[in-house]
Amino acid sequence: MKNSLAFYIIGILMGSTQGVVASFIDLNSYEIVLLRSVIGGVFVAILFFGSGHRLSEYRNKRDVFFITLSGISMAVNWLLLYEAFTLIGVSVATIINFCAPIIVVVLSPLVFGERLTFRKILALMLTVTGVFLISGQAVSHGLSVRGLLLALCAMVMNAAMVIFNKLSRKIKGIDNAALQLAVAPIVVLLFFAVRGGFHFQIQTGDWVPILWVGIVSTALSNLLFFSTIGRLPAQTVSLCGYLEPASAAVLAAVILKETMTPVQILGAILIVGGAVWGEGLYRKSFYRRKEER
Repeated sequence: MKNSLAFYIIGILMGSTQGVVASFIDLNSYEIVLLRSVIGGVFVAILFFGSGHRLSEYRNKRDVFFITLSGISMAVNWLLLYEAFTLIGVSVATIINFCAPIIVVVLSPLVFGERLTFRKILALMLTVTGVFLISGQAVSHGLSVRGLLLALCAMVMNAAMVIFNKLSRKIKGIDNAALQLAVAPIVVLLFFAVRGGFHFQIQTGDWVPILWVGIVSTALSNLLFFSTIGRLPAQTVSLCGYLEPASAAVLAAVILKETMTPVQILGAILIVGGAVWGEGLYRKSFYRRKEER
């Protein structure tokens, strides 16, 4: 349990570096996402086949379907989020992106047959209030409205990724991560095909941050996350998961010199607090229903 928790936290902290490291790459956001998805997918594929896994692991068509949808959602989330990074900054975009769990709570009655209680509604209200505080302050300080909208759309796709992943019951660990990271580059390449292709040159100095984002922040982060999440208590997973936006905000402040106003900090507290509480309530009822069955 202790080793799983340590690896889980390491995976979260690895993922939290993506926005800050990507800011040092002299490419646009979509090109960074393309390189990230391809490098991450290839790296995980090497580990997948090198560790003796085979494609026969994916015989459950239902789970493959939902994980594929999760991979599509993840790729779209990346495209939206990385563009938001460039427009409104890493800290604000990351915090808004992590409102996703509360969307899962709201949709749980429809998707998982859960009852939407007053406490869950209150958690939603806290999170929405936090979004309004951050967004209102961001606009008043001249931040891009388009960037805020992209971050909100990224949040929706993040929630979709979580929901589809929860609907997969048997494919876990590296099998789950490998399939998602195989789907993601295909989606990003299709996006570039619609835009008319891609033509870019990579500077020598960009390779270190590119490899960091592709291998550390994507491949290793996802592998550690999906290989340990099933071994930890639900509440531990829920609470520790919010180290990522907190870590990203600290890194952005220290390295990129990004600042947040007191009102935005209050909004961040409401978002993280509401999401932690809301997801905690959801997970309690979800696992209680499974035990009753």
